[in-house]
Amino acid sequence: MSRALKGLALFFAFVVIYTISRHAIDAHSSSTTTTSTPSTTTSVPAVTTTTAAGPAACAAGDFAGRFNQGQGAGGDVYASVTITKDTAGTCTLEGWPRLTLLDRQGGLIPTTATDAPNATTSGAFLSPPQANQPPRALTLGDNQSATFDLIYSDVSDGSSCPNAVTLSVQLPGGAAEVTVTAAPPVQACNGTLTVSPFFAGV
Repeated sequence: MSRALKGLALFFAFVVIYTISRHAIDAHSSSTTTTSTPSTTTSVPAVTTTTAAGPAACAAGDFAGRFNQGQGAGGDVYASVTITKDTAGTCTLEGWPRLTLLDRQGGLIPTTATDAPNATTSGAFLSPPQANQPPRALTLGDNQSATFDLIYSDVSDGSSCPNAVTLSVQLPGGAAEVTVTAAPPVQACNGTLTVSPFFAGV
């Protein structure tokens, strides 16, 4: 066999061997498929807290007043004023009244009212015991009442003791007033009184 034929035979043999080996590699090869999983986001709703508003402060226009004549002892007169709510709904009341005295003509009588109890007036009021306690918050509805006690001297020491036929009662934190007729008249010498906080009761 000539050298050219031998070379050609070797070439074809190499091609055949290469082709067979490629098919064997392709038969054992594998493809890899990557699948992406979509991410999930969970939204948590915001929490809203709502606080219910309590009853509003009592206003003078919601009340009618009554003067309660008390008793006298050692020159002091003990009396009280009751205010009764005559409107619907509820309101809150806490503290001392602001008290002003008026004469028969509606003129202002100079008035000095001391809030009690305090360091010098502890136990000043005869009854009820609530009058000698610090202010407490009261919630009042329609036809419910609150009371405050008052003490004044009707014994003159040379000072004036005018007849006050009207008491102007201003509620804590308010500008308007509850007008109360005093019968018999309050004769607070020198316009000086001691008042208790509002307490529950008639």
